[in-house]
Amino acid sequence: LKESNGPTDTYAAISQVDRLQSEPESIRKWREEQKDRLEQLDANSRKQEAEWKEKAIKELEEWYARQDENLQKTKASNRVADEAFYKQPFADVIGYVAAEEAFVNDAEDVFPGTEWERVAQLCDFNPKSSKQAKDVSRMRSVLISLKQAPLVR
Repeated sequence: LKESNGPTDTYAAISQVDRLQSEPESIRKWREEQKDRLEQLDANSRKQEAEWKEKAIKELEEWYARQDENLQKTKASNRVADEAFYKQPFADVIGYVAAEEAFVNDAEDVFPGTEWERVAQLCDFNPKSSKQAKDVSRMRSVLISLKQAPLVR
């Protein structure tokens, strides 16, 4: 047997029934109306949630379609640019030599304290010409401040 200080479940159920029988008709009626109202609100919220999920799925599919379309356009334009470049005589040599010259020129200009200037050359600091959708203003400001006042070791 289990001992307890409070009423057992049987006594709790009996007291619940006594309380329900002793409460006025208006309160019982209000309880039932409130229960119906809450059920209606729950049903509406479940319906609205289902609609939102459907809408989100559609928007996500549209976004993926746009991304895929943009990717295909970029691939096509890159292929055209590559074909135009490689139609030139000695294109493979020109491309290799140009990349090698740029690398050598950068390597020759390496002096202590010029690292951030070289980093700044590789970055596009014009916010209007940027094709990115991301906000890179904080990174831009950090790089500019490092270029102006490099870290001291």
